[in-house]
Amino acid sequence: MNNKQKSEFSKYPTEDKAILLFGYVLLGLFVLAIIIPMVYIVLASFVDPVTLQNKGLTFDFSKWTLTAYERVMSNAQICIGFKNALLYSVLFRIISVIVKLLAAYPLSRADFKGKKIFNTLFVITMFFGGGLIPTYLLISNLGMLDTIWAILIPGAFSVWNMIIARTYYMGIPNDLQEAAEIDGADEMVYFFKILLPVCVPIIATIAMWQFVGMWNSYFDAMIYLNSSSKQPLQLVLRSILIQNQPEPGMVSDMQSTAERAQLAELLKYATIIISSIPLMILYPFFQKYFDSGIMAGAIKG
Repeated sequence: MNNKQKSEFSKYPTEDKAILLFGYVLLGLFVLAIIIPMVYIVLASFVDPVTLQNKGLTFDFSKWTLTAYERVMSNAQICIGFKNALLYSVLFRIISVIVKLLAAYPLSRADFKGKKIFNTLFVITMFFGGGLIPTYLLISNLGMLDTIWAILIPGAFSVWNMIIARTYYMGIPNDLQEAAEIDGADEMVYFFKILLPVCVPIIATIAMWQFVGMWNSYFDAMIYLNSSSKQPLQLVLRSILIQNQPEPGMVSDMQSTAERAQLAELLKYATIIISSIPLMILYPFFQKYFDSGIMAGAIKG
C-alpha cells in the first residue's frame, strides 16, 4: 500500500508535490495543536497538585492521584449540573430535530405554495435578530424565566440545519413518493414510515450537532436560570474554569491558601475530562452517519 502511494505521489509535478507536502505539514501542525493540550489536560488531572505546581507533568506513578476525580464526583452541585446538562441536551435534541424535519419537508416540495416566501423569511432570520434584551423580555412575558423551557424552546429551530434537511429531502427521488401514493399512502404515512427511515443519516447528523451545541452551551442558562438546582454543568464549569471559584466543599478541608490554589488548579483539569465524557461516548455511534449525512445534504438537490 505504501509503495502504491509513493508511486502515485511520484507522478505529480514538482509544484504539486511541494503543495501537497506543505499541506501535510500544515495539517500535522494542526493535529499537534489539538492533541498536545488534550494529552496535557488528561495527564495533569492525575498528577499530585504539589508535584504539578513545582515540577509539572511526571510519569512517576507514585506521584499520581485520583483526588481531583474523587472530589469532583462527590460534589453535589457538579452531579446536579451533569444531570441537568444531560437532560437539557437530550430533550433539546429531540425537540429541535422534530421541528426542523417538519419544517423542512413542505419547503422541499415543489408544489408547496408560498415556498419562496417562507424560505426568504427563514433566511432573513439568519442575518437579523431582535437582540438579547427583546428576547429576554419575550421570555419573561411568556413566563418561561427560570424554567427548563427557556433553555429548550428559543433555540430549538436552526435555519441552517433546516436548510440542510430540506436539501437532503430534495435529493430523494420522486419515484419513492409516487410508489407510496400508488400503494395508498397519504402524506403522513409517507413522511413518517417511508421518508424518515431513508433520512437516518441526516437525522443522526443533526441530532449530534444539536446535542453537542446544547451540551457546550451556558449563556442562555446564565441569563434565564436563577435556581442553582436547574443550572447545567456548563455554569458550574464556568465558575471553576473562568471565574476560578470551585465549589466550597471541594477545597474546604485544605488548610493553607496555597494548597487550595493547587487543588483548584487540579480540579479544573478533572472537570474538563468529566464534562467531555458524554461527547466521547456518543461520537463513535454517530460517526458512520456524518459523511453520508453532511455530504448528501450539501450537494443533492
